[in-house]
Amino acid sequence: MHADRPIWVRYDLAAIGKSVSPRDFSARPPTLWRYSELLPLSDPAHQISLGEGMTPLLPARRLGAYCGLSDLWIKDESQLPTGSFKSRGMALAVSMAHRFGLHRLAAPTAGNAGGALSAYGARAGMEVFVFMPEDTPTSIQAECQSYGAKVYLVQGLITDCGRIVRQGCDAMDWFDVATLKEPYRIEGKKTMGLELAEQFDWRLPDVILYPTGGGTGLIGMWKAFNELRELGWLRSDKMPRMISVQSDGCAPIVRAFKNRERFCEPWQNPDSTAWGIRVPAAVGDFMILDAIRDSNGCAVAVSESAIAAAAQLAGRLVGVSFCPESAACVLAAQKLLADGLIKPDERIVIFNTGSALKYLSGPQVDLPCLPADKPIDYAAL
Repeated sequence: MHADRPIWVRYDLAAIGKSVSPRDFSARPPTLWRYSELLPLSDPAHQISLGEGMTPLLPARRLGAYCGLSDLWIKDESQLPTGSFKSRGMALAVSMAHRFGLHRLAAPTAGNAGGALSAYGARAGMEVFVFMPEDTPTSIQAECQSYGAKVYLVQGLITDCGRIVRQGCDAMDWFDVATLKEPYRIEGKKTMGLELAEQFDWRLPDVILYPTGGGTGLIGMWKAFNELRELGWLRSDKMPRMISVQSDGCAPIVRAFKNRERFCEPWQNPDSTAWGIRVPAAVGDFMILDAIRDSNGCAVAVSESAIAAAAQLAGRLVGVSFCPESAACVLAAQKLLADGLIKPDERIVIFNTGSALKYLSGPQVDLPCLPADKPIDYAAL
């Protein structure tokens, strides 16, 4: 890290372009590791994998017709090993931790990241600590605990959880794998963009709608698209407009975009049942806003009260279990079309970042609950 800001992995793209071409990928197993030249780790001995395959890219004709869109697609990340796109980032983060000989990892989570870290940490034989807001769905609490992670509830928000992890690094000798606190989760998320390009025969869509909390998915895809363009692998110069979608109960990116600011002010009293986008302050806020603006995209907030119904509608019309975060993107598509910011015949992709099944009530879990406004006794954890 430099000045407490994120760092990125960079590649010798000229050398990569001489050693591999897009057609080489099709002969490899359909997992995210097929893009090894564009990932920070290629040694199979350090790859911590749960079989994370390429996720389906599904035409959504009925949902598109309902929304007034003739070329709508769903990239369904719910079919990854831990039920969400977080599998991608944690596969790379935990693999690199294994590569560097780390044995204890910790992270704050709004839900799915904790589940993924717990699973991949278990696969690697590492000790994992997870801190989550006390109102996180019990199903996710139970998921993390089932993988052997040490799970703590916090009487606060994900930002409070992040502070607890950050302040405990020295006392607990754990490595903080929170969003953008290390450079490798974004490289895993980047594979969403690489897959999308390959599935569309190396042509990119006109618009990508992406639910935005910490924003590594959006940032990672934009990084992937720029790397592919520099490599000369894209069959068109057209780049997609990146649309950041949030709930009007927590919309710091939308507010900063509209105010033409590069950094976000923390959102006060955030409220959303879409846990993944209930992030009052994103570490990579400026990177999200840069990607949106560089792509001629925008940021849009949708009505929190309409998200649940949109998830049910999308599920009926697509046959996919839509998480509430991605249901917000369905509402955003309708809003953008009505406002003339997208066209009815444009190719539009919505990422379903996780399964709605993870939000169902699970068994009550007896977990310790930490205060957000008092010092933490790390020795007692």
